[in-house]
Amino acid sequence: MSIHVKLLTLLITLACAACSSLFTKQVEWEVVEPQQYPILSAIGYAPISAQNGNTESAKMLMALKASKLDAYRELAEQVYGQKVDGEQSLQSLVLEDQSFSSSVQGVIRGAKVVKSYAVGDDTYVTELELDFSLVHDIYLSTAKPKRVKKVHYY
Repeated sequence: MSIHVKLLTLLITLACAACSSLFTKQVEWEVVEPQQYPILSAIGYAPISAQNGNTESAKMLMALKASKLDAYRELAEQVYGQKVDGEQSLQSLVLEDQSFSSSVQGVIRGAKVVKSYAVGDDTYVTELELDFSLVHDIYLSTAKPKRVKKVHYY
């Protein structure tokens, strides 16, 4: 390619770039909304007799709180997934040690307690529900996600 062709290409590129900066634009945005919202449910359990407390009613109250936390853990697993770590060690091709651990981490907003009740003599149950239309509304109030609706050039 000759030097004249390269110079001409450079000049045309600069001219086009200069012209494009002369235009101003206005961008209209619209909120993206899903077609359908899922409703998740979770159940948490807690033994009453294993709770700390001096009276039966104190133990029941602690079991109620523990079952609610267990239900929230289950909801967090459904929303964020569960991290599982495993480890095995071998010595002379013989399994020496094996361990597994799991964890879940996340923030659950908008869940509501559907029911809390005792089952039998020693178990407390809490049922939670998470409606993702409410989660979406909470998300919109904080994040304001958008997409380009229309662009006007002047």
